[in-house]
Amino acid sequence: MNMQSMEQHNVVSREQWLAARAQHLQHEKDFTHERDRLSAERRALPWVKVDKAYRFEGANGTETLSNLFGGNSQLVVYHFMFGAGWKEGCPGCSFLSDHIDGANLHLAHHDVSVVAVSHAPFHEFQAFKRRMGWDFKWVSSVGSDFNYDFQVSAKPEQIKAGNVTYNYEPSKDAGEEMPGLSVFYKNDAGEIFHTYSSYARGLDLLVGTNNFLDLTPKGRNEEVIMDWVRHHDRYEDAPTKTSNRK
Repeated sequence: MNMQSMEQHNVVSREQWLAARAQHLQHEKDFTHERDRLSAERRALPWVKVDKAYRFEGANGTETLSNLFGGNSQLVVYHFMFGAGWKEGCPGCSFLSDHIDGANLHLAHHDVSVVAVSHAPFHEFQAFKRRMGWDFKWVSSVGSDFNYDFQVSAKPEQIKAGNVTYNYEPSKDAGEEMPGLSVFYKNDAGEIFHTYSSYARGLDLLVGTNNFLDLTPKGRNEEVIMDWVRHHDRYEDAPTKTSNRK
């Protein structure tokens, strides 16, 4: 929404505004009920048992998928775009990841673990993590099929052949690394099940900043999705935030 359209916006009396707001409230309630229905449908999706022995590299050495659950029965994996040889993570993934630590203060006490997984070797993204000041667990899937099996990484020959699936359909715009989210459940017997994965705009739900923007007169105010987003230390006059945690 440009400044001209903002200036031309309809201005009415308080009574007229209340009438319009009441009508919009009903639409918001309809949307909330539809979202509740969609969430219930998501929870009712069938599961797939995970039999492959995935291995990850983290601060404590080699870990299994089971280890990533910690003491919880539910695991949310954010597939963070950080490929081998990269100096910094994807700005969009970083934007989303800025929201993880705050949520983790509560999720960790409600049977949910959140872990970021990237394709680069573990040591390659430690400096970037310290630079961003993040505390959430972040491990490497290097040497594992994990990223390929969950369709967030593609090999050069796949891309060249146009043989890449992303967001559950053939993709002509796929890169070697792509964003996504996968959810897993571990039962009392230690069996692990894949319950859900989401990609592309499906990840928008995790970005609280966008929900704030959607409440404002200008909305997200972008010509291309997230064209304004930077690493949080790259905004003008951005404060320096670092963490001693690893």
